[in-house]
Amino acid sequence: MTRKVVIDTDPGIDDAVAILFALASPVFEVVGITTVAGNISIHTVTGNAGRILALVERSDIPVVEGAPEPLSRKGIDTAEIHGDDGLGGVAFPEPAAAPLEGASEWLAQTLLASPAGSIDILALGPLTNIARLVQDHPAAAQRIGRIVAMGGAVDERGNIGPRSEYNLAADPEAADIVLRAGLPLVLIPLDVTRKVRAGRDYLARLRSSDSTPALVSADLIEAYFQSGGESRPLHDPCVMLYAERPELFGVERIALSLDLGDGPDAGALLRDAEGGVAAEVAMRVEAAGVLDLLAERLAGR
Repeated sequence: MTRKVVIDTDPGIDDAVAILFALASPVFEVVGITTVAGNISIHTVTGNAGRILALVERSDIPVVEGAPEPLSRKGIDTAEIHGDDGLGGVAFPEPAAAPLEGASEWLAQTLLASPAGSIDILALGPLTNIARLVQDHPAAAQRIGRIVAMGGAVDERGNIGPRSEYNLAADPEAADIVLRAGLPLVLIPLDVTRKVRAGRDYLARLRSSDSTPALVSADLIEAYFQSGGESRPLHDPCVMLYAERPELFGVERIALSLDLGDGPDAGALLRDAEGGVAAEVAMRVEAAGVLDLLAERLAGR
């Protein structure tokens, strides 16, 4: 059986690998891609979503441009990680179709036109679009099957502040709205994603395939390498990998709240048994298993 999904994203090198995986997986029917300013400007990430679809000849899937900035803060630029183009300088074709506008409105219309609970959202960036959906179209938001979102750090150190992770820190108010909305939510934090990294042998494995998604993903991951023989964590693919094969992850129910201050830990997740909201949080992962699944799907198996 396939599951209808909307990918909410800010591509982004690891976003691109995650999207290619979802498009290759027989488990997902991608009904749309909504974009949000995050790794780089909204126009660039929207164009990147179209480029990824053009690469695999799936421009029938709509790309819908969303929030150009956080709800109430200045955005955080990460061009030093993802490159000025957001895709590490890896060549992609130009988009074959023009994007639509108004992600939260499009999400509301799509959810209201579908059976309740039949569409999941796989969220790879800041949660601004989903927060706007919750605020402006609450009845539609309640029809979401579940949200699987890459974000936060529970027991791990942060990657943008001492305790804060980039996606939640980029728009803490949006993350707080989504956390408190009462929607089915699974968080994939740094506690899991830092364990999923690719080495040179993994790139060779991808390049042994004649599949375009595998070959391009190898180039993307190579652009994501740090000094040495290992990539940065493959954060965003973990969302799709969990959504397809949750048994490869260990999930705990944890009461959480967010730091909404203006300090370096804005957006940090806090264990909060008294005032927090219970959420499903992936805290363990079989890293070898998820990397195998990623390679298999990218290779077309």
